[in-house]
Amino acid sequence: MFVIALAKGRLLDQSLAMLAGAGIHFGENVVESRKLIFDALDGEHRVVLVKPADVPTYVEYGAADAGFAGLDVILETQADVVQPLTLDFGRCRLAVAAPKGLALTASENPTVRVATKYPHIAMDYFNSRGIPVEIISLSGSIELAPLLGLADRIVDLVESGRTLKENGLEIVEVILECSARLVVNRASYQVKRAQVLTLIEALNKAASCASSI
Repeated sequence: MFVIALAKGRLLDQSLAMLAGAGIHFGENVVESRKLIFDALDGEHRVVLVKPADVPTYVEYGAADAGFAGLDVILETQADVVQPLTLDFGRCRLAVAAPKGLALTASENPTVRVATKYPHIAMDYFNSRGIPVEIISLSGSIELAPLLGLADRIVDLVESGRTLKENGLEIVEVILECSARLVVNRASYQVKRAQVLTLIEALNKAASCASSI
């Protein structure tokens, strides 16, 4: 079996659609099921569902041969994986946001407090600009932090920007543009090279067909 790790949540439907376009189908409704492991009808592929932040880890340590993960997650986990293909879905921005009207460096304190689910990326970003920063790691409701005085800024994923606007925040600067990537375990990339290359080719064709519709 060639094992593929998929992220539960917002990327799952598009990930399954991409696999279907590549000829990998399942005999049950993966989205609705409570199971976490699914064998494809071809008898050659298996899908495991994990938390988005865990996909690169499962792949790096060989529990999965490959996976679909957002660039933000890959960079934050700093996983040692091969990234042979950018997938044309899950597009969003990882951005610095603040209460409306405040500049990036405006703060009563010499050190800017930043709330985020991406402590490594945020620290690297502010350090590279010479801005003293204190990182406050949160797992959800990041937009609430500036409203309650917990932080001066946030670093978070932004799609439409509606949530920021509704909470009186605005984007100060975009750190990076994100999309889903195919990540492959380094050993699998060598040992199962034929399967990896076949998957890459099939996903490329599926992406091309989707973009032409």
